[in-house]
Amino acid sequence: MRAYLASSIGVACTAALALPLAVYPGPAHARAERTAASSGSTQSLPLLPLVADGLDRGAVAPGGDAPAPAPADRGVAASRVRPFSLVGVVWDQPSADLHGRVQVRTRAVGGEWSPWRELLPYGDEGPDPDSPELRGVRAHGGTAPLWVGDSDGVQARVRPEGVAVTGGGAGAGADAAGGADAGGGAGVDAGGGAGGGAGMDAGGGAAADASADGGPGAGARSAALPSGLRLELIDPGEAPAPPPPDRAVLRALPAHPAPTARGAAPGARPSAGPSWGPSRWSARPSLRPPGPSRPSVKPSWPSRWSAKPSPRPSGSSAKPLPYPSTHSTHSTPPPGAITPPPSALAEEAAKANAARYSAPRPSIVTRAGWGADEKIRETGHVYSKTVKVAFVHHTVTGNKYSCSQAPSVLRSIYRYHVKSLGWRDYGYNFTIDKCGKIYEGRSGGVTKAVRGAHTLGFNTNSMGVAVLGTFSAKKPPAKAVKAIAKLTAWKLGLFKRNPRGTTHLVSGGGNKYKKGANVKLHVIAGHRDGFATECPGKDLYKKLGSVRKTAARLQGR
Repeated sequence: MRAYLASSIGVACTAALALPLAVYPGPAHARAERTAASSGSTQSLPLLPLVADGLDRGAVAPGGDAPAPAPADRGVAASRVRPFSLVGVVWDQPSADLHGRVQVRTRAVGGEWSPWRELLPYGDEGPDPDSPELRGVRAHGGTAPLWVGDSDGVQARVRPEGVAVTGGGAGAGADAAGGADAGGGAGVDAGGGAGGGAGMDAGGGAAADASADGGPGAGARSAALPSGLRLELIDPGEAPAPPPPDRAVLRALPAHPAPTARGAAPGARPSAGPSWGPSRWSARPSLRPPGPSRPSVKPSWPSRWSAKPSPRPSGSSAKPLPYPSTHSTHSTPPPGAITPPPSALAEEAAKANAARYSAPRPSIVTRAGWGADEKIRETGHVYSKTVKVAFVHHTVTGNKYSCSQAPSVLRSIYRYHVKSLGWRDYGYNFTIDKCGKIYEGRSGGVTKAVRGAHTLGFNTNSMGVAVLGTFSAKKPPAKAVKAIAKLTAWKLGLFKRNPRGTTHLVSGGGNKYKKGANVKLHVIAGHRDGFATECPGKDLYKKLGSVRKTAARLQGR
């Protein structure tokens, strides 16, 4: 997602952002979508035209003296709502751009009001432009969501571009010190919302002309705001009962089974666990002589040309047979073996050489482990043919969250993606928290080429890995960076990709590459490599070189 965050805290901008808002009488007027308590819920509040006359300032959070709103502004003030933990703004048409600035402030349950924070655009993350997922009737446009923690009061306002802030405030085009971390904001992680279908906007339509008589910014015309603007308040729900250990986490597995200890029974399963690829240990099997108490062992030549060899005399010593290669074509084959043509041997050797570059599977928290409600997503799955690129993202939602909160944040993002934005499922294929824990994202199988909604224009034949946090001016945790390397080494290894290599993807359309362009990309790339955005933040982007190096080493390259 875009991360155009200001480098300074917006202390001077607070007065400008803390504009009076239209009073929202209470939660009775909000459209709410609620399921079982453990699944969470969403409250959807329409953003109405703001007026200065008759404003009940007692219902508005304190923010100092502030100028009156412009006629084109929209907003809401709700001092009594059901508890929520994540906010976002959505509108009807996903193709419509929000030409304006969105600021929110929230009140912690039993606590104080937060500073004003800016919600950032979300147009660079999502399904590809021509995909049914984005063109469906359920799809909406929206901002990036913001994790705010347990809250029960909210204010929000949207100011169109071209409307100046009077009374000493910064203009609408100025870069406010917003974002998830601005002003020491409580927001930490993005989450999701639900409900809020089309037609929720009570004010609707295009913004008023700022040149209206007596309005601020007279003589300047404001940009039109998209129709259906509404504020989504998301409750992630209670954490579900922990699933059985075998369902909560996909345990780390070695890339190759451990070699059988000398004297171990032939054919015994290695104690290290199953292999996720051809094993280097099975390339040199030890043939034991047949006997009455143990069966004979077939040589494990990974070649369709090899035949069952004649057993050795019981008194002879068994020697390992060499792995078929182009260098062994002149050696004497075992009795009864069929000699393959040199081209076939070269092909087998090339396949084996590519397959041997694999890495262990890291521990992955499953969807059941973080409490995904499988009933809200679309049924079925969409797959690509392969995985050629791993795009790295940051969620631009702040860093002030505990790792124990990560499952709640994921459930919120999930609901926001599916219920508020109308996507078929969670957008990212994987998510990593600051403690380096890896979570399964979009459903369909962690080993498969599941098509996500993470890099607009490049979702086909790629995977999206998002790190919870904002890394435009803060270094990412070492544990998270290491987890990126472990995850990409394993997943790219399944598709025989070199983490230090490059490849090509065809653009589905975006602001950096036109549709149909054949684009050269790193196999491990940043979001900004495929779209004109700051994601994954300059400090995380700087780490991608070391991620590629570590991932290649984990593959044995």
